[in-house]
Amino acid sequence: MTPGPLVPPTGTRSRRPKLPPRWFVVAFWRVHRAIVRMTRGHLGLWRPDRGGWGTLWLTTTGRRSGRPRRVLVGYFADGDALVTMAMNGWGAGEPAWWLNLQTHPDATAQTRDGNFRVRARRACGAERARLWARWADIDKELEAYAALRGTETAVVVLEPLTVPATTADRSRD
Repeated sequence: MTPGPLVPPTGTRSRRPKLPPRWFVVAFWRVHRAIVRMTRGHLGLWRPDRGGWGTLWLTTTGRRSGRPRRVLVGYFADGDALVTMAMNGWGAGEPAWWLNLQTHPDATAQTRDGNFRVRARRACGAERARLWARWADIDKELEAYAALRGTETAVVVLEPLTVPATTADRSRD
């Protein structure tokens, strides 16, 4: 496995990126999650646009409890797969949802286009480098943020277990 960038490459800004205080990040995500829950995904979930990312609601199975666990994550589409990063708000350690997926890789992803059964896996090697570069195109501060973490940030690929309805509908035309 090729390690991901842990420090900004030569020639990039050496200043430390500004992150909001941890309490603000946690409060923001709690409010965002409440909006998505109250509106059943009509507000708070969005599709990735050409130069950006979208949000999805990921339901995993707890690695110890076996109970459903939900989290909002940013993503972009790579063919039929959805790609996200296990970044824990750029804080230390792995996020619980990624630890859950390592134990129980099957999950449900809810996007603006509906619910999809997915299987999660870590991108490795050339695939990871390619997907990391796509994230870097979306987020110009990616390398600097990643340098704040002591471990490699996993790039997580959520592969559909069934073909999304929108793709199946197009194939019948």
